[in-house]
Amino acid sequence: MTKERKIRKIIKSRPTLEGAGVHLNRVFSNDEVPLFDPFLLLDDFRSHTPAHYLAGFPWHPHRGIETITYVLAGDVEHGDSMGNKGVISSGDMQWMTAGSGIIHQEMPKGDAEGRMDGFQLWANLPRSHKMMEPRYRDIKSAAVPEVKLGNGVKIKVIAGKIGKQEGPVTGIIIDPEYLDVTVPAKAEFSHATKRGHTVFAYVIEGKGRFDGQTDKSIVDGTVCLFEDGDKVTVTAGDEQVRFLLISGKPIGEPVAWYGPIVMNTDEEIRQAFDEYRNGTFIKHK
Repeated sequence: MTKERKIRKIIKSRPTLEGAGVHLNRVFSNDEVPLFDPFLLLDDFRSHTPAHYLAGFPWHPHRGIETITYVLAGDVEHGDSMGNKGVISSGDMQWMTAGSGIIHQEMPKGDAEGRMDGFQLWANLPRSHKMMEPRYRDIKSAAVPEVKLGNGVKIKVIAGKIGKQEGPVTGIIIDPEYLDVTVPAKAEFSHATKRGHTVFAYVIEGKGRFDGQTDKSIVDGTVCLFEDGDKVTVTAGDEQVRFLLISGKPIGEPVAWYGPIVMNTDEEIRQAFDEYRNGTFIKHK
């Protein structure tokens, strides 16, 4: 029997400062571990005020995680200790696996109108992969398929599968699904999910009902974490609703977390920062 996922928890994003003084809204982070396992953090850095984002995120290390940056509008310039550099532009995504360690910077530049709209998600790595070789997957907007359903629902498939359309991000350890879904007014979207996987939706435009058992609408800037089950159903009201629907296989391991480093033990955290201070942090060839 198919089980509908009900809402487990609703969290409103809250303003915070990060990097060199970037104003953003933090959706979830340390306080929510392990609720969102395998996911650690989601930041919403949408802003139309350049002074709120131009200071950016200067050079800083990461180890033990994957960072997933999705840009809706504007440009983000990036560079790293592997010699990579480039620009993530409107509709593009970057899936960076920090693994054993990488030092990088991300500098939002916005667009000609001063808009900088995007999100950064952190996904954990299991102990067996914490010290893997760092890698990048840069995905241009043209490589992301968009599926249009008969009732007007539009889905950008970044990771996962809708019908025969598979997203460009594959082979990730946590078996993720990352969809950008727009449901027009009065329409319904039902989507099968894997039992045992963590599933959440983050509303980025409008509002909608995310649980057939309640009339409560989830609004822009709010995340809805689901209980276990086989599918989620979203219904739009008098206006369209757009949301990120994200899922992944939980890791179920201890989390030791300090700043940009996420490991399994406090000793591993201390070792990482000792290596960063003495210049032996970078392990990749």
